[in-house]
Amino acid sequence: MSDPVPFAMPTRFDRARDRVAVVVPGVGYSPARPLLHFARSVLLQHGWTVQELWWQIPDGFAQFTVDDRIAWVERQVTEAIEVEAGACRLVVGKSLGSLACGIAADRNIPAAWLTPLLKIDHVAAALRRAMEPTLLIGGSADTLWDSRTAASLRHDVLEVPSADHGLELADDAAGSVEVLRQVVTRLDRFIGSLGR
Repeated sequence: MSDPVPFAMPTRFDRARDRVAVVVPGVGYSPARPLLHFARSVLLQHGWTVQELWWQIPDGFAQFTVDDRIAWVERQVTEAIEVEAGACRLVVGKSLGSLACGIAADRNIPAAWLTPLLKIDHVAAALRRAMEPTLLIGGSADTLWDSRTAASLRHDVLEVPSADHGLELADDAAGSVEVLRQVVTRLDRFIGSLGR
């Protein structure tokens, strides 16, 4: 009898070879969590190839400086983009993943940032110089979201009233599902606007 094959989650979903979206997680928010799971679904619906990053946060990450965190995230995202040999045409990131928004800006790659860390100067500055279509989605109850900064940018913004950093409503599961519906609808519209 042969050894059983270990269960493995796919991290790549192939569609168009010349349109790859890299999906970047948060600290504890993997691509299996609802916002990124449905982002992948929308991308596949529009014919994109999706490459999900599943990273292992290094030991001691909580003690990293902000600059060290930025450098670590940028390394992960740069490697994922470069593997695609020019076919990466979209980045979708959650929270910690938004520390790579400078990479997207510098490489002229459109991006959708879910709960970006707008209170970190590096993120806000990178978003100011981003010229490609960019979608920002955050909640007014998220302490890491900055409504004023979001409004000052020339990007497409969806701010969800009373939503927290997970884009959920406290003590309101059904309401949180409606928020997810709003987010998916906006992602669908944004991704559809990027054309083929």
